[in-house]
Amino acid sequence: MEGAYQAHRPHKIIMNKHREAELRRIHGCGEMDFHESKRFEADDQKVALVDIDETICFYGEKRRYDLAVPNQINIDKINKLHDEGWYIIYWTARGGSEKSKAAGKCYHSFTEKQLESWGCKFHELSTGSKGKYIKPPCDLVIDDKSKRIEEL
Repeated sequence: MEGAYQAHRPHKIIMNKHREAELRRIHGCGEMDFHESKRFEADDQKVALVDIDETICFYGEKRRYDLAVPNQINIDKINKLHDEGWYIIYWTARGGSEKSKAAGKCYHSFTEKQLESWGCKFHELSTGSKGKYIKPPCDLVIDDKSKRIEEL
């Protein structure tokens, strides 16, 4: 993953004390004290945020959560990460749309039972309405650390 990231960087960033001071001035940091963040394994724990729909389960003609069909091959890929020591958070926007919220729909308990019935190994579940990391409904995620399930 890191090599792919490097290939897309526009140029090498050369940093020195003068450049650091200039960036701090531009960003209005003043005397704020910053720590150096890690690119991977923040807090010494590898963490994977894993979507559910169209990642570990798929749909026929009707896209209803109770009709989701689990994909065991993809579930096994995530379970393997869990077994290798990754902290797995299933992160789904289920129940996060304005329509769902207005109707009082919360799919957290249903989804947790569904994941367990499919044999999914995980540490946390966050939906669009409940959990530590609420996922907003969206059509595109752009991130430097993203992968499609087919890439695992």
